[in-house]
Amino acid sequence: TRRSSDLWMRDERGLAVGTIDRRSRFVGAFLRWYHPRKRSFHHVRITDVDDYLVHLAGRWSRRSMATQASDLRMFFRHAGKRGWCSPAIADAIQGPRVYARELLPLGPAWDQVEELMASIGKRQTKDFRDRATFMLLAIYGLRASEVAAMRLEDLDWDHDQIRIRRPKCRDSKVCPLVPTVGNAIVEYLKKGRPESARSEVFLTLNAPFHPMSPGAIGMAVRRRMGKLKIPPDRRGSHGLRHACATHLLGEGFSIKEIGDHLGQISPASAQVYAKVDLAGLRTVGNFDIGGLL
Repeated sequence: TRRSSDLWMRDERGLAVGTIDRRSRFVGAFLRWYHPRKRSFHHVRITDVDDYLVHLAGRWSRRSMATQASDLRMFFRHAGKRGWCSPAIADAIQGPRVYARELLPLGPAWDQVEELMASIGKRQTKDFRDRATFMLLAIYGLRASEVAAMRLEDLDWDHDQIRIRRPKCRDSKVCPLVPTVGNAIVEYLKKGRPESARSEVFLTLNAPFHPMSPGAIGMAVRRRMGKLKIPPDRRGSHGLRHACATHLLGEGFSIKEIGDHLGQISPASAQVYAKVDLAGLRTVGNFDIGGLL
């Protein structure tokens, strides 16, 4: 059932791997919750979905609950078409109301990003790795999955360029390699990266060495942000991405330039930053905040 759903989301809906993984985890959690009821999935009812969402309500924000409901709705729509359950369930799933201001992207203020970077030492292996990954998130506005996917061959030192793989857009983009970011990556490669035949740039700290996961990158960001008392709703790798976008907006960049810089598929995705009450770059390609960090 899960594999069929994953293939449907990939082939028919064109969703990115990260989105598919998130939705699969949410659906898997529901199925594990439902299993003890000793009823086949064919007999699942809308009241079961309602009970599950109530079960989550004490631990999740309205935005997260709305995302859960949306993901379950998509799954049940697929399941209904395949005859696994009643097709009426999908349209009956109701998530909590999400207010307009709740949809605004949240990230740390730029001075907090500066403070975060300044707080990273140069003594431990993880310091070199964190500095390089955090810069990629904050300066290039990358997703954690894009940082995790970066490979050694994506770094063109001869031409000071970096190739960014965009799995969500299913393409890649070559950008100028900002000197401060390039220097941070070189320091990591020399002092922080373990010897390995792996082609991914960022690896785990302990053997057996393997590529960092997006979740591990996000956890590293949240851990350091927590030490600086940055509000919980502004922590994480996506918080740095939002900080990048709002900083660009404040520097006078257009919504299209910001969307292009972030690798967003739809202009509407970047339009949300216009709602943020901040005033970004002179040209995206020449963006360098070396003097700030």
